[in-house]
Amino acid sequence: MNQLTKVLHIDLSKRSFHVEDRGDLFQYYLGGAGVGINLLNENCPEGADPLGLDNPIIFAVGPLVGLYPLASKTVAMFKSPLTGNLGESHAGGRSSVSIRSAGYGAIVIKGKSSTPVYLSITDEGARFRDASGFWGVVNSVTVGRIVRELETGSGMRTIMRIGGAGERMVKYACVTTETYRHFGRLGLGAVFGSKLLKAICISGNHSVDVSDPSIYRKTYDEIYKKAVDSPLMKKYHDYGTAANIVPLNLLKGLPAKNLTSASDPEAESISGEHLAEAYLGRRIACAHCPVACIHIAALREPYEKELFFYKTKMIPYDYELIYSLGSMLGVFDPDGMLELIEEVEIYGMDAMSSGVVLAWATEAYMNGLVSSEDTLGLDFKWGNTEAYLQAIEHIVKQPNEFYTALASGVEAASMRYGGAEYAMAFGKNEMPGYHTGAAAHIGHLVGSRHSHLDTAGYSLDQKILKGQEMTDEEIVEALLAEEAWRQVLSSLVICFFARGLYSPELVVRALETAGHKVDETGLNRLGLEILREKNRFKMREGFDPLNIRIPKRVFETKSSRGVIKEETIRDAIRGYFEKLAL
Repeated sequence: MNQLTKVLHIDLSKRSFHVEDRGDLFQYYLGGAGVGINLLNENCPEGADPLGLDNPIIFAVGPLVGLYPLASKTVAMFKSPLTGNLGESHAGGRSSVSIRSAGYGAIVIKGKSSTPVYLSITDEGARFRDASGFWGVVNSVTVGRIVRELETGSGMRTIMRIGGAGERMVKYACVTTETYRHFGRLGLGAVFGSKLLKAICISGNHSVDVSDPSIYRKTYDEIYKKAVDSPLMKKYHDYGTAANIVPLNLLKGLPAKNLTSASDPEAESISGEHLAEAYLGRRIACAHCPVACIHIAALREPYEKELFFYKTKMIPYDYELIYSLGSMLGVFDPDGMLELIEEVEIYGMDAMSSGVVLAWATEAYMNGLVSSEDTLGLDFKWGNTEAYLQAIEHIVKQPNEFYTALASGVEAASMRYGGAEYAMAFGKNEMPGYHTGAAAHIGHLVGSRHSHLDTAGYSLDQKILKGQEMTDEEIVEALLAEEAWRQVLSSLVICFFARGLYSPELVVRALETAGHKVDETGLNRLGLEILREKNRFKMREGFDPLNIRIPKRVFETKSSRGVIKEETIRDAIRGYFEKLAL
């Protein structure tokens, strides 16, 4: 029975590997985030350079992978070059099933290769392949095709790779997997680049056994039926997360033009409904998911010298990409927005960070903090797609000091040029697309990844708008409880879209079929423990929650719930960490 206890350790410097059984970790921490943070603590020395050879890359999956629907994420842990502390990113696609099919619960990669390399990982371990021939290929899609042709064989397979942004160590470079999925946030691509690691191909043929097939089948059918019958999942299937554009715009919670406003009359032109009607080319799903929430736009472009001949580009989109490369930049032309999404996709950049960085750069240019000499002649103004397309290329190639600063993130750029009051980052991580009220921003600030995926504070704001009264203390308690439970889900590597399906009672039953016996009390205790471990790592690496910078723009632009007060945010941060009791 595949109990998910093997950890594959890879040393790029020595070009060696070994396998270790860590049943102690997997039995208690389950997998995913719980195992990942413990392996990070064990393998990352205090004060390690995020772009140095001591920074490990850790991938971890969970016990429900390959067994149940929507248990399809891989958790990556590393020290973030963007924030200098915890780096955690999740990706869907086939990566989790491939890792488990290869016989591993986690993979730890350390050291630095002396020459460009890619890894080929199977149940026999790791092979170190020369990547010198395609180091310098900036298009991450092309890199995937090259590795696919080089690596033959059968089985469940995933190909992780970086593009030009990772090679040049843009601090918010991502790692692409299966073309349309990403380890998007906090700079894992830059860590790959620092190690001269161009790609990883993982394949396997192992199956997963269950303790009682009849109980497993019944539990599986229950989860599957809940998924396909859920109105929320139908929304994700029909329009994807892009369905959030119109409601948030109506609520005045959609950041526009670097949060100079929280709505825009043109937002409907980039809505999920409009994109589905005019551009949708196909929907695809992660492994073992019946929902298919990944929406791909078909963008037709004419050939320059051939009349009536077109090429069609397939470009993924979702709410966060539309916000960051659409409304945040004042780009409300769908064609232009999709071109920007494709550009960051090609180079392998976090779309959220890219858009927020360019939004700050636009205001800095308009306010005279940077000159046309700095921008290399680009006229940064809202909606100027052509300038933004060229700027993305400059951020990757870093031809001058200004673009090198942009490649370090909006926090670093504002420290160099000014404009910190509208440098929209939380804990040095560029903001997600929610200005619904105080709860959203408190969640961004206290969350272990400074992401909307930590605490879902925006959903609390929406509940309050619908009439559910909550005191500030109750908001803090709800944010803490939500993030603690999400540590359990991310240890099981369950997609957060399915958080309403996987209740604590159902998780207990599903885990029993996978060989784990734990009750709901134990799960809640575990979630809180993992959350504390993450924050201890952050503080070990210099994070100070009580002195975190909050952009003044948050308090200047009216949110869905009205004007936000700084003292409300500061008091909530203090209360959150007192309750967390580190």
